Amino acid sequence: MMTSSANPALSQWSLDREIVMSRVIDAPRDLVFEAWSDPKHLPQWFGPKGFKVETFEIDVRVGGVWRFNMIGPDGTVYPNRMRFRRIERPSLMEMDHGVDQDEDPGMFRFTVTFAEQSNGKTVLMMRQLASSTAQRDGMIGFGAVEYGYQTLDKLAAYVDGMKG
Repeated sequence: MMTSSANPALSQWSLDREIVMSRVIDAPRDLVFEAWSDPKHLPQWFGPKGFKVETFEIDVRVGGVWRFNMIGPDGTVYPNRMRFRRIERPSLMEMDHGVDQDEDPGMFRFTVTFAEQSNGKTVLMMRQLASSTAQRDGMIGFGAVEYGYQTLDKLAAYVDGMKG
């Protein structure tokens, strides 16, 4: 089920507006998906290295919202809101992500796919779609790729702990 987005540019995928990151995680797909979709796990690892998450509301279901502050190592607070658009357990999650305000012009579409390899590891693909090439370039300039890979490092370490 899809929910509508206020930004029509996000309804059509375009390669010149996307950021793609991929990571092989040494854990079964169900476990990796659980780390992404369970409200008790998601805030524990989400965000770049050194960042902490302060959750105000988390409802991981289609149409549900996660409102949280991302707190940087220097104490800077970044208000965030993620709305869950599609959840196809255990293979896909799609969200709109931006600041914690209605009609956020900087909101982007965020799709995560989970594919299980024959060796039991999971290939996670994270795709972010900006509403314009300029917005995408700004996200890259801000460090979205490095921060994204730091977040995936934290996810891999967290899931490793879940296996124990």
